[in-house]
Amino acid sequence: MNDLIRIEEIGLNLEAEEAELKSQIAIILALPESDIIGYKVIKKAIDSRKKSEILFVYSVDVQVKDSSAIKVWSTRHRTRVQTPYVYQIKSAAPLPQRPIVVGSGPAGLFAALALATAGLKPLLCERGQDVEARIESVNQFFKSGILNPESNIQFGEGGAGTFSDGKLYTLINDPRSHFIFQELVEAGAPVDILSSATPHIGTDKLREVIKNIRQKIIKLGGEVRFNTTLTNLEIQDNKIVAAIFNNSERIATDILVLATGHSARDTYSMLYDNKVEISAKPFAIGLRIEHLREDINKAQYGSFYKHPKLGSAKYKLVEHIKDGRSVYTFCMCPGGLVIGAASEAGGVVTNGMSYYLQAGNNSNSALLVPVTPDDFGSQHPLAGIEFQRRWEQKAYEAGGADYKAPAQLVGDFLAGRPSTQLGKIKPTYLPGIKLTSLDACLPDYIISSLKKALPLMNNKIKGFADPEALLTGIETRSSSPVRLFRNEKCESNILGLYPCGEGAGYAGGIVSSAIDGLSVAEAIIDFKVKNSYN
Repeated sequence: MNDLIRIEEIGLNLEAEEAELKSQIAIILALPESDIIGYKVIKKAIDSRKKSEILFVYSVDVQVKDSSAIKVWSTRHRTRVQTPYVYQIKSAAPLPQRPIVVGSGPAGLFAALALATAGLKPLLCERGQDVEARIESVNQFFKSGILNPESNIQFGEGGAGTFSDGKLYTLINDPRSHFIFQELVEAGAPVDILSSATPHIGTDKLREVIKNIRQKIIKLGGEVRFNTTLTNLEIQDNKIVAAIFNNSERIATDILVLATGHSARDTYSMLYDNKVEISAKPFAIGLRIEHLREDINKAQYGSFYKHPKLGSAKYKLVEHIKDGRSVYTFCMCPGGLVIGAASEAGGVVTNGMSYYLQAGNNSNSALLVPVTPDDFGSQHPLAGIEFQRRWEQKAYEAGGADYKAPAQLVGDFLAGRPSTQLGKIKPTYLPGIKLTSLDACLPDYIISSLKKALPLMNNKIKGFADPEALLTGIETRSSSPVRLFRNEKCESNILGLYPCGEGAGYAGGIVSSAIDGLSVAEAIIDFKVKNSYN
């Protein structure tokens, strides 16, 4: 295949057709259009900095008849010639014992997929239900407040990402991401994720995608089990020899990929009891803020806010507070919902979720403040979990002790008074909200930082601190509160145990978790298989 040249920052206005890219490419390369064999859109983004002239900005890989022209142009502009990347998973001879993958979030799914592709016939175990049954459990919680602690927003097929916006944008520049995106498209994700600068799948489409990946793992020789909780490890001479599931079933193995999510608190305790090296790590906590989607669109797109090509507007904000802590938005869900994400009795946790079309009346995001082990009140490795639990329980009590979430209008929050009636925002949180004061639901330094940040954020997005915008508490599961040690071969201090993904403290989102799952699978193939069995 001929080399490709990447051209970036090609701008087209909202009225232009994408087909006009070819003529723009020809002008940039000073070549006739007939010399351009083809081009592929690598990234498409919206530039809304000038509200009077909103642009779509493209990065494209171009192939031309005369490759010397590409080399001359790339040298002149100091642009690297692109060689198409092909990710390949090595084959391996079957192992005496099949590897076990625990957890079916992005890290576990892609670790199992890679191991199955290599011919190692992994066993993938998930504590929660398959996605079809899980949807019923989640809907029951939304409607009645009856929580299934084993299958909920956090636990079940696909992990926490199943009930989210399905965001795929990441700051990690890793060539494995292309393979991940291709696999997602093959499994039914929208093809536009391959080029969007802010790709997302949406919870509605993601559910089918996850099921199709599961079926591919099975087709490749893997096995998938649900309602199967890892409850103990059997360790001899500092090596794993078996895993215990549901307190009764023993499965022999010397390779266990631990891809539990960031909410597997009982698993963390079990690992600690088994002397798996674990440490507390920073994360962030805060609230969800909810606005009318149309108001955010107006603030971001100006007079173009109803343009059919633009869709729902996104934002990302950060404020470094003087005499306070940084405050930032996270997991922004355009046209989405605020949802109950509890996984433990007696606690309230919020998260955000969007469908693919992102067409709901409201847009929301988390509004978070970092916390560190110094805030946890203990040096114990699991102190961050207790810190989360303490504030989740306070939010549960403030919401009425029935899984309704405490909520407060921004104007009342800034004025220090409880809310008694809603404004223009109709809350989307299920199982429901209770208007109150949020001051007792988070540490004073978090509340103080949030109150300082909101007016500053309003300077960047007009209406962000609208008095009628709604705050819902609390958000505590932004990332794992622990990190599990692993060496350069991705093993923990217990040989044969491979921590990975967000729950192990090595990722923070769907794509980074999937990349980490692939990396761990590669390590198993390259080191364990090669060095121990060949």
